[in-house]
Amino acid sequence: MTTNLSTLANGLRVVTHDMPHLETVSLGAWVGVGARHDPARENGIAHFLEHMAFKGTSRRSAQDIAEEIESVGGDLNAATSLETTAYYARVLKGDESTALEILADILQNSRFDEEELRRERDVILQEIAASRDCPDEVVYDLAQEAAYPGQPLGRTILGTPETVTGITSEGLRTYLDSRYTSSRMVLSAAGRVDHNAVVRLAEDLFGGLSFADGAGADGERACYCGGVTASARPYEQCHVLFGFESPAYGRPGYFASQVLSGLLGGGMSSRLFQEAREKRGLCYSVYSSVWGLSDTGVMTVHAATGPELADELLGVLSDEIRRLAEDGPTCSEVMRAKAQLKAGLMMGLESSAARAEQMARQLICHGRLIDKSELVAKVDAVTAEDVRELIAGMILGVPTVAVVGAGARSQDHAQRASKSFRPAAA
Repeated sequence: MTTNLSTLANGLRVVTHDMPHLETVSLGAWVGVGARHDPARENGIAHFLEHMAFKGTSRRSAQDIAEEIESVGGDLNAATSLETTAYYARVLKGDESTALEILADILQNSRFDEEELRRERDVILQEIAASRDCPDEVVYDLAQEAAYPGQPLGRTILGTPETVTGITSEGLRTYLDSRYTSSRMVLSAAGRVDHNAVVRLAEDLFGGLSFADGAGADGERACYCGGVTASARPYEQCHVLFGFESPAYGRPGYFASQVLSGLLGGGMSSRLFQEAREKRGLCYSVYSSVWGLSDTGVMTVHAATGPELADELLGVLSDEIRRLAEDGPTCSEVMRAKAQLKAGLMMGLESSAARAEQMARQLICHGRLIDKSELVAKVDAVTAEDVRELIAGMILGVPTVAVVGAGARSQDHAQRASKSFRPAAA
């Protein structure tokens, strides 16, 4: 298996990973702009653009796009995150040209027809409404807003009904032309793929893209604040979330934060799972996660329980977090978390879709490909003391606490949970 990287004359990076034992190819275009680059008045435009890209071009109708990719047995999709937007496909070997031709068309020739725009706006409004009916999504949205108040990172990827209603065809064209430039884009493919053939296709199909960096595409620098937030809407279960600022993906401590998240709430042997579920039966699931962006990161702990058990669950979670900060993890905990993290990295390499995404994100985030041996070495270098120092420093800051589902009591639950960290902050 070989990995090859080429850069076209217009700055577009083309990366491939040949997996000759496969009969399929996963490929796509990843763009280094996402929801955090949305103007405030157009919150949700990056996500809206992703939807509209499939609604017709100067050459194809929306039905043509669907029929053409499915006529070769392939599938086509897209996703918007905070810092990137991806358009990707999976096809049988030999059908790469079909997938790439469609991707090039939708990224360069979308019509943004007014009637299609109206229909898709209604679809997105329903998507927003559906997300507001999901307490596990609501609690994350509230936490994000509390962690980064008044900032692009504090706004939702989907946008609001008000901002989505105000997005126009002209606004979409302006966003596409100014942000979707070759220097910010990576074409990535993994599977049974020939690098030179993909490069030739890329030159033909994407060679006309503008190189310009794009006005304002870097976005506003993030400033983590933290705070308490809650929803008074009652649900069957009460969802609770703790959040702490963690290292950005390129900063020292990032891999320690991954190990920390794993041993705290990353599996059945983790501290929180054992204490909150196995020993006390307070919840069905409890887990931690950590995400890093170019200039910030957040580690979260999330669980759900009956409203009458919310205070007890929050107390158990905060006690375990503080105990870990005070005493540090055991060597066996760190070894298990590192083993899980390395296994996840290696297992991801066995998926062509995951490999294509990994390569694209590495080039966008780090400007280079990172060999698996380097990733493993960074994980192996994390020590128990690294983890203890990291969590001890994290809880000195202002935590983000969000509670959803306990009705009018949600705010009180969140306030009490936040106070449990104040002695450490003092």
